[in-house]
Amino acid sequence: MPSPALLASYRRLFSAPGAAAFTLAGLLGRLALSMNGVSLVVLLAERRGSYALAGTVSAAGLVTGAIGMPLLGRLVDRYGQSRVAVPAALYNAAPLLALLLCVRLGAPDWTLYACWAACAAAPNLGGMARARWAHLYRDDPAARHLANSLEQALDELCFMAGPVLAMLLCTTLAPEAGLLTAGTLGTTGALLFAAQRRTEPPLPVRASTEQRHGSPLRVPGLRVLVLTFLATGTVFGATEITTVAYADALGHKAAAGGLLALVAAGSCVAGLLFGLLTPRRAPGTRFLAGAAAMAGVLLLPLAAGLGGAGLGVLGVALFAAGTATAPTMVTGVTLVQELLPQRQFNEGMAVAVSGIVVGISAGAALAGTVAEHAAPGTGYALPASAAALALLIALAGRRHLMARKGPAAARKEQAPENPERVVSASV
Repeated sequence: MPSPALLASYRRLFSAPGAAAFTLAGLLGRLALSMNGVSLVVLLAERRGSYALAGTVSAAGLVTGAIGMPLLGRLVDRYGQSRVAVPAALYNAAPLLALLLCVRLGAPDWTLYACWAACAAAPNLGGMARARWAHLYRDDPAARHLANSLEQALDELCFMAGPVLAMLLCTTLAPEAGLLTAGTLGTTGALLFAAQRRTEPPLPVRASTEQRHGSPLRVPGLRVLVLTFLATGTVFGATEITTVAYADALGHKAAAGGLLALVAAGSCVAGLLFGLLTPRRAPGTRFLAGAAAMAGVLLLPLAAGLGGAGLGVLGVALFAAGTATAPTMVTGVTLVQELLPQRQFNEGMAVAVSGIVVGISAGAALAGTVAEHAAPGTGYALPASAAALALLIALAGRRHLMARKGPAAARKEQAPENPERVVSASV
């Protein structure tokens, strides 16, 4: 049972009018996102009989998503959440339906790649929700920290429930049921989210042409974060594939989903508890501490895998490994908010998340190769090494991570007639 202190701390976030409405709407969109990967793989494996095809089609979507997210983030920075989310959600439904028709009608494989790659314009409701929290509590750093922690925990909750729901729909109803449900939830969530206009952050003051089109990667601290997130994404992708291979080697492949849910559960619990802590150190220092903790705890699954541990011991190790993820990601979001000018928060955060997406794809590919040519537990060396690399990158760039751009500096960018200029972030 959650403690009264835990419930009271998070309940105060929702005292702001409209907070619960945009949170629930955004949760629908994130649940849909977490269902897509499993739904696509099951659909293509069942209808086309090829896991290889499913994997490469999924990879095509990850690549275009990594490119499309920053572009969509730039549009949100320029035109606002509702004006971008509504057309993006309606557009994204078209290639998704086209993919289902192509599979059903036996269209050539290239059409599947084209349709799934075109689904790169899904609005990032998780990032937009974080932007709304930042607007509501722009003068309360402790509340923003609590809100970022809540959002990270909700992300993990979705990625625990989404794949399970997708598998249930695909196996009990029809292989197409997972993607159909995900598409419906995603479109509905985006439209409901966009309808919550009173909590939408106002547009930033228009910048000069040079400022408006300058890449956020010009900020050295963001470059450090992108590289660190790329390594962190490799941790996620490699852990997923290695866990599936390890469970399969023990003759319990069906248990892989539960083991991966334990990773997300560890991160969810850690995120909620992390939000209750009052930040006393600079975000850069907290980020280094989180990266160090992540590198340390990921040695536990490696030890379990190399030692040939059973699923119970491995599950405990994976739960512990997940506990360092949320604090690191929460602090990373805070750093992006502090390092970038407000006019580029959506685009900058999308660039950072693109690094995670690319890392997930690379980690999954590497882990698949290792799983085919080495003993099952050997693959856990990949996430452990990637976490160590993330720490080294953060240490090498710590000077840039400490270059804070706090709320006072942010307010200086505002025009006199716009005193409530706000943070806008996209994940």
